[in-house]
Amino acid sequence: MLGYRIELTPDDNGTVLVTCPALPEVTTFAETGAEAPLRARDAIEEALAHRMADGDAIPAPSSAPEGTVAPLPTLTLAKVELYRALRDDEVSAAELADRMGIRTVVIERMLDLNHRTALAQVEAAFRALGRRLGIEVSSAA
Repeated sequence: MLGYRIELTPDDNGTVLVTCPALPEVTTFAETGAEAPLRARDAIEEALAHRMADGDAIPAPSSAPEGTVAPLPTLTLAKVELYRALRDDEVSAAELADRMGIRTVVIERMLDLNHRTALAQVEAAFRALGRRLGIEVSSAA
């Protein structure tokens, strides 16, 4: 399961404070520890969207089993990894669009976490960067 590790701290009012060490700007709360990963996911997605909009670095998601991990939707993870690949390769959205023979606005939508981009489009973008998108399936237990 890929996501970001979260830390849960009992709050003085019976709720749980939720933070994310990899993304210090993430702070939220939950009524219970079971609700915490869902609340964290929303806050993490918002933080990632802001970092992407600002052109800031994004740490890699964690796959470590230790601690509590807030899992992210597959499409969100794919878009974040596409953003990270563009930064690593120093390729602009316009350059990727040229490589793919599409308009820059399509790439911008691919990088928008709120846009329902087809996974096939993201996969094509990775191919244009000389990369491959993979998905892992594991037991939910």
